[in-house]
Amino acid sequence: MLQPVVRRTWAPRGRTPIQYSWDRRDRISAISAVTVSPQRRRLGLYFALHDHNICTPEVETFVAALLEHLPHGLIAILDRSQPHRSAARRLLKRFPRRLRIEWLPPYAPELNPDEQVWTQTKYTDLANFIPENVTELGQAIEESLQETKTHPPLLRSFFQHANLRL
Repeated sequence: MLQPVVRRTWAPRGRTPIQYSWDRRDRISAISAVTVSPQRRRLGLYFALHDHNICTPEVETFVAALLEHLPHGLIAILDRSQPHRSAARRLLKRFPRRLRIEWLPPYAPELNPDEQVWTQTKYTDLANFIPENVTELGQAIEESLQETKTHPPLLRSFFQHANLRL
């Protein structure tokens, strides 16, 4: 959202840091996937940004694009949100041989390494960031995700945080 994620910051003694922003509800929705190649254990990060809430068609399009990029197929591990469940049904009909779906337990975001991608973006890279408009917010999100994508040790740490071995 255009409202900043306020985090602790430094300021000269006696001067409280003040962030000037206005109450705007414009937002960007994002979908992402952290991938692990089965043989080399190489990590990847794929994402898409939208100017509206992500629903079933966006999930379906995103996973279909992943399947185009990953020629040997995909095991998708999804949470149980409604767009994921309905997209999974459609995708399994379209790609029965190249896609397998596994489900995370309900209410278990700590088991999902992809949640750490957004923790990194929101609470580290864009903490205290006040964009002027949605375009600037989108550019900042894209830069943050591109930076995260180029750091395999950071991506590995997301799996470690979820207690998953690669």
